[in-house]
Amino acid sequence: MNKLELLRTFVRVAELSSFTQASEALGLPRSTVSEQVQALEELLGTRLLLRTTRRVQVTPDGQLLYERSKDMLAQMDELEGLFRSDAMLSGRLRVDMPTAMAHNILLPRLSEFLSLHPGIDLEISSTDRRVDLVREGFDCVLRIGELPDSHLVARNLGDLSMVNCVGAGYARQHGIPTSLAELHQHRLINYVMAFGASTAHFEYQDQDKTRTVAMPHSVTVNNVQAYEAACLGNLGIVQSPRMGMRKHLLRGDLIEILPEFRPAPMKISLVYAHRRHLPERCRVFMDWFQGLIELHNAA
Repeated sequence: MNKLELLRTFVRVAELSSFTQASEALGLPRSTVSEQVQALEELLGTRLLLRTTRRVQVTPDGQLLYERSKDMLAQMDELEGLFRSDAMLSGRLRVDMPTAMAHNILLPRLSEFLSLHPGIDLEISSTDRRVDLVREGFDCVLRIGELPDSHLVARNLGDLSMVNCVGAGYARQHGIPTSLAELHQHRLINYVMAFGASTAHFEYQDQDKTRTVAMPHSVTVNNVQAYEAACLGNLGIVQSPRMGMRKHLLRGDLIEILPEFRPAPMKISLVYAHRRHLPERCRVFMDWFQGLIELHNAA
């Protein structure tokens, strides 16, 4: 039995903590995945995974093997194409980013990247939740805002400028605030990552400090598409990266307000697991995407 295939199967089970999810990701029957992990355990003479009815947990030996295997498998993927005459990069590349970034920046230009590297099988996850890069098997993820301290490596791509805006219909019906003191007469569309916190604040940058003004709100949403739609539906004020609102501002569907009281720009980072040997296909994608961000910010 191919030992590398056994390792690849084990790595996916360890990342997903599930034989069922690993079988779906690998395109293999669940029984085959279970048999391959068992064969690897017998080969190494140690228990790698603890199986329960609810989840799969990696043992200390399994964690050690997982950490060593990730680097080794990445190197093997590169070695497989090292001596090919066309020097084509190949293999799976799994990337996660916020929905707005995928829709507005990545996907409209992705054909350019794939035409340069047709051998790469790109899997794109677009969600507003923070995925677990290691457990879910992502090669890199795009993060917006400040990053918590972690064992992950962050590559800074620059900043996203922010804008305050309302729908044109909202402005006609309610007018627009011309000062912070008038904000209490208006409503904010509240954006949260998780429901529970009910306080809504208008945020702005005062020199190097971030200040807030409490505001009334009627609607709370937890994803960017709903946030944008609520603004276009004339439900109140939003504070969003200009990137996502630019086309609506140009068409006149949205109106910028209080430009002197914008929130601080939001940092953009590509985050990846610390490895001695980052797969070349991942490095090439990150270089290309950074160039895309720089072009977008310069527009």
